[in-house]
Amino acid sequence: MIDSARIDSASRTRLACALALLLVGACGGSKGGGGKAGAGGSGVGAAGAGGQGGKAGAGAAGGSDGGAGTAPSDGGDASPAVDAGPLATSCAAGTGPGVSSCGAGHESCCTSLLVTGGSYNRSYDPADAGADAGADPAAVSDFRLDKYDVTVGRFRQFVKAVLAAAPDGGAADAGDGGASDGGHVSVGWRPAAGSGKHTHLAGGLGLLDVGGDAGVAHEPGWSPADDASLAPTDVNLTSCGATSTWTAGPGAGEDKPINCVDWAEAYAFCIWDGGFLPSEAEWEYAASGGGRALAFPWGPTAPGTMNQYAIYDCHFPTGSTSCTSAANVAPVGSAPMGAGRFGQLDLAGNESTWNLDFYATAFISPCADCSRASTGSSRIVRGGAFDDAVGHLAPTYRDANGPSLRNDYIGIRCARSP
Repeated sequence: MIDSARIDSASRTRLACALALLLVGACGGSKGGGGKAGAGGSGVGAAGAGGQGGKAGAGAAGGSDGGAGTAPSDGGDASPAVDAGPLATSCAAGTGPGVSSCGAGHESCCTSLLVTGGSYNRSYDPADAGADAGADPAAVSDFRLDKYDVTVGRFRQFVKAVLAAAPDGGAADAGDGGASDGGHVSVGWRPAAGSGKHTHLAGGLGLLDVGGDAGVAHEPGWSPADDASLAPTDVNLTSCGATSTWTAGPGAGEDKPINCVDWAEAYAFCIWDGGFLPSEAEWEYAASGGGRALAFPWGPTAPGTMNQYAIYDCHFPTGSTSCTSAANVAPVGSAPMGAGRFGQLDLAGNESTWNLDFYATAFISPCADCSRASTGSSRIVRGGAFDDAVGHLAPTYRDANGPSLRNDYIGIRCARSP
């Protein structure tokens, strides 16, 4: 079935590309033969001015600072200071791959890095690393952004909480994610209404909501209406096919990023884990180098094909350029030279991640700690994935997806109060 939200996104994308051509003479084509198409609906990415071309999407049926520091990227910064931040829920009760051992330093997978706030332009041409004046100014306050995407191992703890009780009142099988219950939604943990806000902002009110009221309200937080979308069962988490990273029980892929999650599950995970989803403005601020208008999160150097800077275009693990299974998705932190200015890894490639915002073709400018949090049909997706072309790795590249869709190229990265 074709998802109407994706159709709306597609029409808006064509307008975005037309505007980009008029403004900066750059708007690449959509992803070619490797593009995704699936039962959940056709999809298309959205390019901001100076951004890259659209990406086809696949819908699925059914539905802090590093303990060891991070090597400086060619953006020119020294290693971040050691400051792990509060221990996240998903790492509090377990050890092992995907929980307590991530990246080259085998550090906590819940390491969260401070992003020092500032001002920047959200639209610029990555090809000239921001030599143009740019457009769509925004300002963000300090926040933390997790160093790693959420792993399968961390997400497994969340699944146990959400599927804590089966519909018949019996205990759900925590090992198989509820598959023994026929894939039905259980009645375990749910976010509290209004939770998941940036409570360090505006006296606890959170981000300014620029969606539909001229920016006089603030982000609403979790809506109980989204409770019904929380169904992280085996059936759903593997519905993206062979490239789904979830497995029924713990296995060799616990340190891979979770994928095939819908927007509500991403948001709920971050709330359960003590954080929230980053706004689009926050995500791009971190990925673009905090006002440096970088070509890639690590700087101007092209990523190459050796998986040193980013996992993309099916080069991982053998360089075959053909993605056939979850083996093409790397463990988090596998591209250590791709660290951004603030130390995060995999901001470009491996898995793109859900943002808080609804999608709209035009940014609201100016934006000071803002988000389009309450109106729209598709949610923002950022970062590029394991099977994407190099153009999708640019910090300005925008994608959007229907919030109920599950895809093998979308995962989760949480943000937190500073």
